[in-house]
Amino acid sequence: MLDWFRRKKEKPAEAADRAPETSAAQANQEPAKIQEPTSPTSLLARLRDKLSATRERLAGRLESFLSQVRTLDDEVLDELEELLITADLGVRTTDDLLVKIRGQVAKKELADTTALKAVLKTRLVEMLDRPAPGLPLEVKPVVFLVVGINGVGKTTTIAKLARRFQESGRSVLLAAGDTFRAAAVEQLTIWAERLGADLVAQPTGADPSAVVFDALTAARARGADVVLIDTAGRLHTKINLMDELKKMKRAAAKALPGAPHHTILILDGNTGQNALKQAQTFHEAVGVDSAIVTKLDGTAKGGVIVSIAHELRIPIAFVGLGESFEDLQPFDPLAFAEAVLNL
Repeated sequence: MLDWFRRKKEKPAEAADRAPETSAAQANQEPAKIQEPTSPTSLLARLRDKLSATRERLAGRLESFLSQVRTLDDEVLDELEELLITADLGVRTTDDLLVKIRGQVAKKELADTTALKAVLKTRLVEMLDRPAPGLPLEVKPVVFLVVGINGVGKTTTIAKLARRFQESGRSVLLAAGDTFRAAAVEQLTIWAERLGADLVAQPTGADPSAVVFDALTAARARGADVVLIDTAGRLHTKINLMDELKKMKRAAAKALPGAPHHTILILDGNTGQNALKQAQTFHEAVGVDSAIVTKLDGTAKGGVIVSIAHELRIPIAFVGLGESFEDLQPFDPLAFAEAVLNL
């Protein structure tokens, strides 16, 4: 599980702002069994299936468009630009994606649409392939702060991450930092019991920073390998709630110098370019080390992943392709590009 993170670095609120993410009833579902790691072939097939809506929006339109192209020229590239923007890659990312291609077309270096698709894939992979920040693996525990707006599935994703850490032989402690909702503490408690993981929680309404401090203190005393801190969902536009996250980070550093070691932002793939705005705001406020994009199955807006990785230089750690544990998959830039381009 920590293999992805081993890659070296390239370098109190209102109820309306914290709507429930997942009901306690949903949390009662039996955890699905983790499957063996999938092979590259099966992963690509899985991505093709789960990303069918995004693929249709991008590859389907691209195939239809290119089938009518006889000569590559500026007019063709202008139409291609519009197609990519409407596929949720965004204006800036699309412009950066095409700038080199425009030069190649001008120099007659691309013979046909087959060559154009191959170059598109190469450029997509380049934009998506962001090295993960390194972690101080000599430190115990390694602390992850998990953030995001309400409704993106933070608590459920934390459970899936915890299982992955456990499958790699590491002990996990969960910190119930969402003290705003009673259901949030209850949900994380259920997951902790089902996973056999330690949990540190306080009553609803407690100071989240106090929970963080207590959790890290307990993790050190118990010799836990990993701490995953849940946080309340918050609108990225609410400055006071962002300040609360900063306070939680300070509490973590006080309990364990250097903590949290990695901040993970959870994003909902259904929100398209709004996910880019969320990522930018969270990144500016608390610093985001990597992102997990959930709910990609069934959405046609998966192209936003390219914008997040390219414009903000935030690595995509995992993607959520469904409800079960095995549906949280490590992100593979090449497999993603081939899946959405139908190559």
